[in-house]
Amino acid sequence: MSEKKDREAPVVFTVSDGTGETAMSIVRAVRVQFENAEMVVERYNLIRTPEVLEKLLMRAREVNATVVATMVSHELRVFLMFRAMQLGVKVIDVLFPLLETLSEQLGRRPSSIPGLLRQLDVEYFRRICAIEYTVRHDDALSLHDLNEADIVLTGISRTSKTPLSMYLGHKGYKVANVPLVLGTEPPRELYEIDQNKIVALIIDPERLSEIRTARIREVGADFSGNYANSQRIFDEIEWSMGIFRRNRRWPVLDVTAKAIEENAVEIERIILSRFPGLANIGI
Repeated sequence: MSEKKDREAPVVFTVSDGTGETAMSIVRAVRVQFENAEMVVERYNLIRTPEVLEKLLMRAREVNATVVATMVSHELRVFLMFRAMQLGVKVIDVLFPLLETLSEQLGRRPSSIPGLLRQLDVEYFRRICAIEYTVRHDDALSLHDLNEADIVLTGISRTSKTPLSMYLGHKGYKVANVPLVLGTEPPRELYEIDQNKIVALIIDPERLSEIRTARIREVGADFSGNYANSQRIFDEIEWSMGIFRRNRRWPVLDVTAKAIEENAVEIERIILSRFPGLANIGI
């Protein structure tokens, strides 16, 4: 019993050419199986050269550490395994068996690019932020940070502003939509942002009347008195077109009889022609 108590705590090095999160997760999962056992874990990530690996392996030999490796780079993995064998350092290569098995089954080699999972995590987080922004800026709910939008849609009620915003938001764009109300000047914030971000939406009067009539049936009441009235709709469209003519930098997109996906593609084409840097956002 005393011999066990005097035994030194095992040392584990997690070594990765990426973030090292995979190796750490595995070590944590194993560690909890040894209740109250002491263990020294040292994390080494973003390892990109054999020289750094050499220093780590030399130190691992000194402290008798076990190396848990998640090396994606083929060259670094080969160096690690070969040099560890020479030095007598025990290495557990977490990724290699699965990479080789899947490579054989898929009939192709892995990309061997470190950090791909992290890149995917960043992409996912960015898209979630875009969706949250889009939801918060639906129907002009928030205007104080309108300048942060990648795309701003504007038009009268029922011109597909919200569906298009949500669709584009799920693709990773921060989208705001600002409704136009007959007889009311658009909010000043709309004119204070980069006007190249704005896309104006228009629709055929008859189709708009059908959509609004369906909406009235859906909610069970005509909340605006003449919401679906043909003359009212004609007046709204003419009035909004007057605003669009005064703001020549706002391209006008007719959304009539086109699917959300089609209109979204057209909006993307317009925005990317003005902001090529956004090309890596939409998927």
